[in-house]
Order: sequence, then C-alpha cells, then structure tokens
Amino acid sequence: MLKLKKLSVSFIAAGIVSTAMVSAFAADATRETAPAGGWASQNGGTTGGSTAATADVYLVSTPTALLAALSNAGSRAKIVRISGTIDMTSSDNGGAFTSHSDQNVRSKIAVPSNTTIIGVGSNATIKNATINIDSVSNVIVRNLTIINPCDVAPVWDPDDGDTGNWNSEFDGLVVSNSKNVWIDHNVFTDKPLTDDKLEKGNGKIKQCHDGALDVKKGSDYVTISYNVFDSHEKNNLIGHSDSNTSDDGHLTVTFNHNYFTNVAERAPRVRFGKVHVYSNYFVGDRSASVYAYQYSIGPAYKAKIYAEQNAFQITGGSTCAHVIKSPGGSSNAGAFSDTGSLLNGSALDMSACSFSKPSWTIPYKYTPTAAANVATTVPANAGVGKITVN
Repeated sequence: MLKLKKLSVSFIAAGIVSTAMVSAFAADATRETAPAGGWASQNGGTTGGSTAATADVYLVSTPTALLAALSNAGSRAKIVRISGTIDMTSSDNGGAFTSHSDQNVRSKIAVPSNTTIIGVGSNATIKNATINIDSVSNVIVRNLTIINPCDVAPVWDPDDGDTGNWNSEFDGLVVSNSKNVWIDHNVFTDKPLTDDKLEKGNGKIKQCHDGALDVKKGSDYVTISYNVFDSHEKNNLIGHSDSNTSDDGHLTVTFNHNYFTNVAERAPRVRFGKVHVYSNYFVGDRSASVYAYQYSIGPAYKAKIYAEQNAFQITGGSTCAHVIKSPGGSSNAGAFSDTGSLLNGSALDMSACSFSKPSWTIPYKYTPTAAANVATTVPANAGVGKITVN
C-alpha cells in the first residue's frame, strides 16, 4: 500500500497525485529502460520517463487525471503510474460514447515523447480507449490490462470478402510515425465482450473490434515483449497499406516472449518491415467456435521477417502453411525465414511454406529461449503482475 504524505483536497478529488507529495515508493520497475534483445535498444535506446524529476511522476486513477498528467510535463521526461481501472466512458470523461465521431475524440489517450505509462500492482486496466503513440519518440507502456475497444458504429462493407463484412475502427494501442517504443508485460484482450457476445447483421457477426496493437507509418525501433494477446481476431498489423511505400526500410519491430492465446490471425501480419519474431508462444484451435485459428505470422507485401525458437500449439494444425501465411496471396508474399521453431512439439517443416529469404542483419545482441522451453517459460512470465510495480 502507498503511504501518502499530506495531500491537498483538490489533488485527491482530481484523482492525480504528484510523487512530490508521496513518500518514497518501494524499489520497483517504474524507472526501467528497454533492455538489449530488441529493436527498442537501438538508436540510442528507449528510456521513456526513467529520468523524470520527482514532480513529473504521477499516480492517476481517472481519465481526467491521466490526460492531465500526460499533458502537464509536455515533452519533459514523465512517469504516469495507473491505479485501478481507467474507463474513457466513465462519468469523469463524459459518459458513454454517443457516436463514432464522439468515440474518435474522447477515446484517444495521446502519449507525448519521453513518457513511461505503467500499471501499479496487477489490476491496472484501461478500457474503452485507444492509446495513441503518434509522431513522438521514447515511450514505454508496461503492466496494463488493455481491453480492446469496441466501435459503437461498425460499418457494413458489401465488397469485403465474398459476401461482405462488418468493419470497425479503434485499436487498443497504435504506434504511428514514432521512434523508440517499448511495449512490455501487458495484457490485450476482447474480454469480457468477446465476439460470441456480439449481435449479428446481414448474416455476419457485427464486428466492433479492430486491432489490438498496430505499428505503422514509418515507425522504428519498437520492441513488443512479454505481453499476453488473448481472445482477438485481427491482432497485430505492422504496416497498414501496400501503397504506403515510404514504409520500406522502416517498421523495425521485435516480438519476443509474447503469449498469443485464442488469437485468430495477424500475430503479426507484416508489410515492408524488418521484423524479428523469437521465443513467442502461440496457442489456438482451427475448429474453435470463437476466434477459430487461421494463422500466426503473415509475411505480406515486402515484409522481411526473421523468426526463431517460437512454439506453436495449434489444434488441427499440421503444416507450416497452417501457421505461416501470406495474407495477400503468394504473388504478394514477403520474405520469411525460420530457425528452430516447433509446431505441436515437432520441428517446423518449412517445405510447406515457400518464401524468399530476408537479407538484413539483426543489429542487437539477444538470447532466445529455446522453443522446447517456451510453453513453460512464456506463460509464467508474460502479462501483468510479473514485474514489481508498487
């Protein structure tokens, strides 16, 4: 429990507490920086708000307090510690969204440069929100449960697929046109509003969820590590469009030690990027009634992916083609290489997957967990409550 010195009533009412008014916190992960072993360690490293002055460290528990803390310090180093659940549809932030355009304004949590956002304990949660890391640098997000937002007004597209589909906007977290970002030890999930609880229209589920965590528009030096991605359809999009050719040579992203469970596809789907995917654990079922597994890694247009020491535990999965797929078809496939991964306990046989080989060099030192140990190591260490944040 935090022991607070005397606090003014106005600060308590606002739900925002500067650490200038708080007695010393116990030693914890609040000021940690991105470690070696991922792209976020490059370009000078990712330190977030680790050097923040005492007055620029905040403890928040409401949307108003969170937004105020993020804006108070401008581009100065800042640490925002989140306690409990921050719901962007709470009365503190104006209540339920009334329209798509209203949601577009009030759901956004804009993160400035030189910021660490970190959950306190094991139950810090953000819901009905999009964490927006846009045109900034040096950001860390850790130890949060992020409930993927639900678009209040999905749109029917009759030309999507053979028989049409519902499409939605709003991701749990978006990295756009940004550099040096570390996303670590979080949980991303649709729960409790999973797809089987959505209403139907035109014979299809009225899909209100979009992505969980996307990286796009020339972003670089991003590490996504030790997260749990749970119960979601289109999970991670790296590069948003084949036509955005300026992404070529960018989108440098590492996925390591993440736990993907009941994720149907895009874990990740990659366009253009130099992406390293190692020691992740993928669990799914091709016949599941909800979130039926389609594939994990998608080397799409001009992707350049190195994968190694991953473990795929897929019910009904028997070949490489079941777990590695070019979403745009073979004529639009990117480059892909795998070393040492396992499918249902056996070596992943790449003979059923035909891809050209990437030719870039991984620039950082790293130590993968052997695929045979991933099923034990990753669930035990990924997600919230696995780092100390008092």
